[in-house]
Amino acid sequence: MERLHYPILYYPISDQAVLGLLVGSEQQAIAANVDTLKLKFQNHLQREYKKTGTYPEIRINEAKLKVFTISFRPSLRDSSGVYPLPREVVIPIPAVFGASDSGFYHCYLPVFQEGFIYYSPEHFEALTDYVAISNLNRSTPEDIYKLMRYGNPGLTSIELRVNPRNNYYWKSNWNFRNQQTTLSRLGEAYPPLKATRRLNRLAPDVAWEREAIIEQVVEKVLSSRANVLIIGNPGSGKSAVLQAAIRKMTNKAKSAKLKLNFWRILPQRITNSAKYLGEWQATCEELIEEAASTNSILWVVSMVRLLMSGGTGPEDSVAAFFRPVLNQGKVQMIGEATPQELESMRRLMPGFVDAFHLIHLEEMAEFQVQNVLAKYALFAQNTLKINIEKAALDLSYRLLSRFYPYESFPGKAVKFLGKCMADARLNRSETIGVEDINEHFIQQTGLPELLLNDDLEWDEAELLRFFHDRIIGQPRAVEQLCSLVKIFKAGINNPQRPIATLIFAGPTGVGKTACAKTLAEYFFGKGQQKTPLIRIDMSEYQHAFQIDRLIGADREPGQLVKEVREKPFAVLLLDEIEKADPAIFDALLAVLDDGMLVDGFGRVTHFKNTIIIMTSNLGASSRRSMSFSDTTSAENRYLSAIMQHFRPEFVNRIDSVVVFDELSKEGIRNLAKRELHELGRREGFTKKKIQLQFSERLIDYLVTIGFDERYGARPMQRAIEQGVIGPLALWLLENPDTTNHTLVVDYEGGIVIQS
Repeated sequence: MERLHYPILYYPISDQAVLGLLVGSEQQAIAANVDTLKLKFQNHLQREYKKTGTYPEIRINEAKLKVFTISFRPSLRDSSGVYPLPREVVIPIPAVFGASDSGFYHCYLPVFQEGFIYYSPEHFEALTDYVAISNLNRSTPEDIYKLMRYGNPGLTSIELRVNPRNNYYWKSNWNFRNQQTTLSRLGEAYPPLKATRRLNRLAPDVAWEREAIIEQVVEKVLSSRANVLIIGNPGSGKSAVLQAAIRKMTNKAKSAKLKLNFWRILPQRITNSAKYLGEWQATCEELIEEAASTNSILWVVSMVRLLMSGGTGPEDSVAAFFRPVLNQGKVQMIGEATPQELESMRRLMPGFVDAFHLIHLEEMAEFQVQNVLAKYALFAQNTLKINIEKAALDLSYRLLSRFYPYESFPGKAVKFLGKCMADARLNRSETIGVEDINEHFIQQTGLPELLLNDDLEWDEAELLRFFHDRIIGQPRAVEQLCSLVKIFKAGINNPQRPIATLIFAGPTGVGKTACAKTLAEYFFGKGQQKTPLIRIDMSEYQHAFQIDRLIGADREPGQLVKEVREKPFAVLLLDEIEKADPAIFDALLAVLDDGMLVDGFGRVTHFKNTIIIMTSNLGASSRRSMSFSDTTSAENRYLSAIMQHFRPEFVNRIDSVVVFDELSKEGIRNLAKRELHELGRREGFTKKKIQLQFSERLIDYLVTIGFDERYGARPMQRAIEQGVIGPLALWLLENPDTTNHTLVVDYEGGIVIQS
């Protein structure tokens, strides 16, 4: 039995009467008590089902109630003007909200019969406040005072139990053709209701500059009764074309008084609810029978997922089940795929692809993209009252063209500008300018404005200072990193490859990992909550079979793919690369060369906005005793070891080998000073305004115990944690009231702290 829950907002209006509102609809009722009210709405839903054959769509799971108190000054409006009343009033506005199956969140304001979608819980209060005030601005003082007369609201719900496989109990002659239970359970009717479309006003329901393709889809589906598969790159507008074509076909059917339905199906829903052997196959049979009996066409959102759902492989997948049905014309299906997904489907199951008529969606010309951007700006102005400046549109086009070459217009522009408009609405801004575009792009990518804005002057001294302050004792490495930044700033790096592919070679403990962290901070660290460094220990992949865990196998992506999809703008650090199995090197060739990785089902992961750094100790074992060496670089030794270990085709795809020198005594000393300086910035000292001073004797002591011939400077942090931080923590606990002090930390056979 399926259980459907409908939230009901109710107000006690007297001792013997309760007013109820069915959330998400215009239905209201008055009853003697809450139980009677619930019964009234339950009977109403059953009557509506008998008339229409469907229940109202439920969008909120586990609905919650929150009452907002809005301070507002009502105004009288007439043809002569607007006249605010002398004082503000406080209006209680109940909001019913919760998560939905789609992963988004929905909120309804029943007193206004309006709702909206939000994508993060942190936006809930601001958007509710915005929507409530917008409605109050359109309300008369009389309507506002009516809202103030309501009492304290309550929230309850009614539960309807239905059996999706059997007839419903209240009508004996009810037949399967009118129910559409499997279709409604697995998909969503399309086009959606107007009220639902209003909730998604950030995206226009059009496919500009694609009129000819839309007509082609309509002709193939209606006239030829063909299954249609649209092929195009991500962002090219495949979904928009299908949506526009479906709306056009629906209107044509209505004009001809024909019954034609479209259902948007997510392939994973077909198998997610299956618990027993043969259950998902039975679901597919019901889906096919319902679609045929109701003249419904299935719109499959991700066609390649049909090959990934069901059995253990494509041969016993959902796609294999549908293949003979499609060839026999028992059901009609439309969908979309990328060129890579199409190639994979042809390789895995050519007979399935042959059941479709393929329509290829070509890339838009630049003038077409500019037309789309202009129309989108007009949509924003007319519908949302937000003005997108022409300079902001031009900057968006330039930034997206350069930094997202693997996505297509207009999709990437609509997605980016949609986020800008969502924030503009949240902040109640009426204009999106160049500064807003730069700010959003920095937040999205982490790139500093210096690398985005060609008008900002280049300051080489400042760049050198940034790296020298953070990378101790490695002047040649700093020089090569600065060169990388210069190439990227000039815009002459290859956009079809990763930003750079580097090998950091040198002995342990000389700062290779710290250098990668510094580069990640500079390149991608602006406005980012998560670190822009992806670190993978390659010593965990010493066997060929472990490649699946790194890259992925069958349906599941591996560690590398997951990390890069989550953070496409990042430094990818492959630590101790020489310890990985040679099969791993072969798998990485496409990443180093083309900046992309394609799995067995044609899903692409892009590395074009990553800096790939591989660290290696090859050649370090043959070096002379390290001690505090200031001898000349052993660059040739490291390069020779790398060339001997890796195959030529792997090394030839590396942009540069950065050799790290052995740390000198002065480098170790500077490292100790830097770590002690960072210690003084910790919260325990800053909140009490305690300054730290460290004696030269302490630094000499740390240099002695914080350096190891095998591990370089790695023991330094451990020496500071154990030898300095421990005594300081004890001193703070023994002197809890100390503030605005300077502590001198010395070493005299042990740590000495003086206030």
